Amino acid sequence: MRKALVCLGVLAALVVALPPAISQERERPERIASQPHPSTPRANQGHVPPPPKARTDHTVPGRPDIDERNRINNHPHVNHDEWFGHDRPDDPRFHLDHPFAHGHFEHFGPTYRYTVVRVDPNLHRFWFPGGLFFEVAPFDWVYASEWCWNCGDDFVVYEDPDHIGWYLLYNVHTGAYIHVQYLGS
Repeated sequence: MRKALVCLGVLAALVVALPPAISQERERPERIASQPHPSTPRANQGHVPPPPKARTDHTVPGRPDIDERNRINNHPHVNHDEWFGHDRPDDPRFHLDHPFAHGHFEHFGPTYRYTVVRVDPNLHRFWFPGGLFFEVAPFDWVYASEWCWNCGDDFVVYEDPDHIGWYLLYNVHTGAYIHVQYLGS
């Protein structure tokens, strides 16, 4: 009888302890997936910069951004609300015969933050929730290929003031940006 009571007690303890443990295991992947990528520091403490200003002087290149080791950072990025690497408004790579061929993306600017729900690195395309499709400029994919697209990083879309038909995708987590085209929904 005593053995039966001990077994019953162990069984009761398992019944009480097991459901919370199972639910925690089920919740863990969702929590991890929604967290920012842990290995990349949040740029500018998560501050989202204002939109870039249109370049009015086409002859003077922007000053380079020098890092703490006295090296020039030549990747497109934002530092202290200044957009670096966006200094050639007449760059022929950005010419589009049919700007906004798939319509205008209307929800851009620092008040809108997005996470990527799917990325196709072979086509350089990604999707935001709601089926909003974008394509990365082929010459900018090199900057974004190492981004942690599916880690829950925040992204902000800006209209490119110098290149009609292009948008700038700013990665809040890294402080870098790339040129993208809106493909519609």
